[in-house]
Amino acid sequence: MILAAAIFIAVYIGLIVSKRHRWAIAWGGVLLALVISALSRHQVLMLPEILGKSDILKVSDVILHGINWNVVGIFTGSLFIAELFIYSNMPETISDVLVNRSSSLGRAFLMVVIFASVFSIFMDNVITVLIIAPIALQLTRKAGVSPVPVVIGLAVSSNLQGMAILIGDTPSMLLAAQEKLNFLDFFFYQGKPSIFWIVQLGAIAGFGVLYLFFRKNVQRPGIIPVTPVKSWVPFWLIVIVIILLSFMNRFDSKFEWFGGTVCMLVGLGGFLWYKVRSRGEKEKMKWGLDWGTVAFLMAVFALVHMLTKNGVVEAVIGRLDALQGMSPFLIYSAIVWGSVLISAFIDNIPYIAAMLPLVSGLSASLGLDPALLAFGVLIGSCMGGNITPIGAVANLVAMGILEREGRPISFGSFVRIGLPFTLAATTVSWIVLWFIYN
Repeated sequence: MILAAAIFIAVYIGLIVSKRHRWAIAWGGVLLALVISALSRHQVLMLPEILGKSDILKVSDVILHGINWNVVGIFTGSLFIAELFIYSNMPETISDVLVNRSSSLGRAFLMVVIFASVFSIFMDNVITVLIIAPIALQLTRKAGVSPVPVVIGLAVSSNLQGMAILIGDTPSMLLAAQEKLNFLDFFFYQGKPSIFWIVQLGAIAGFGVLYLFFRKNVQRPGIIPVTPVKSWVPFWLIVIVIILLSFMNRFDSKFEWFGGTVCMLVGLGGFLWYKVRSRGEKEKMKWGLDWGTVAFLMAVFALVHMLTKNGVVEAVIGRLDALQGMSPFLIYSAIVWGSVLISAFIDNIPYIAAMLPLVSGLSASLGLDPALLAFGVLIGSCMGGNITPIGAVANLVAMGILEREGRPISFGSFVRIGLPFTLAATTVSWIVLWFIYN
């Protein structure tokens, strides 16, 4: 148990120190655990020649329980669909139309930020910033104003909405895997409004804060040419995925195979469609599939499996018995705001992966609704990453864009926008979540 905890902490420190090659650091921890037997050799994926042919069936059985292949399939299939949606030019088209219909530059900025936020519900946050930022930069260049507020606004708004639905971001998938949530559970859970609606209320508060930075830009934006849509097929692929995932609970109530199968099949179908369509095109699309995150996600599942199998999670929950006499509201608040503070400086994915089993056991011991603490961890950790430029990868991308634009900003300049945005959005979500699930 001590070795398992030490390995996980070592991996965590490695992820804090280095923002690159996260998958290699995480898998290094898994392999180290194998070597020193913190994990038995049947608990992780290894080459058959290392384990011996007689162990292949045993290893396969443990892989199915240790690594959540359903979530891995959802994420991988979504990557293909996201790339095709970018290829269709629809994000640029929608942004162009919104800008042309805005009455002032400040409102145009707000519309672009809101669209980026909605777009990131379905797409990766980094991809969202990279797609939408050029439109915002074009507007600021024409008007001769600073792009800093709107580019930072794009990053923090994208991070906010990534947790709203099952396929939005990795933390949502980890939550779904832990609590066995299906696609519709993110909208209504146990007959109550779920995380999607809570996030939207927080987003409204956050947009209000951002508009305070935009409102001084009262000049009218220039009319920009509307980017034509190449194809509507990727849009309909997204619609198909959403419709099929809405039936997940009927076919796969235990969240074991349906979602991953649907996303992989639709993603593969979209890939084949692109291959046929692009035969006559001179410029081929450069697939930017994030295989590193796929590998990282698998390693996170293996590490959490290690903690659970070696009794680390159970031991920590036992230590939390001292909380029995505390107010449930104070416990809930400490988890939400503690997650905000921690995620402002470190990667939230391993944090969420470690915390979800803990709060699940804590909820049972304290007699609280499991959704209250689980949703609280998700909200706090995802929103906390908006405070600092190192809290989320999308923030670092935004900083890089501003630097290339000749507008490098300091750590404090980012916090000046990110902190009030986070406080407003988190406060609203924190209060609403308590009243719904208390």
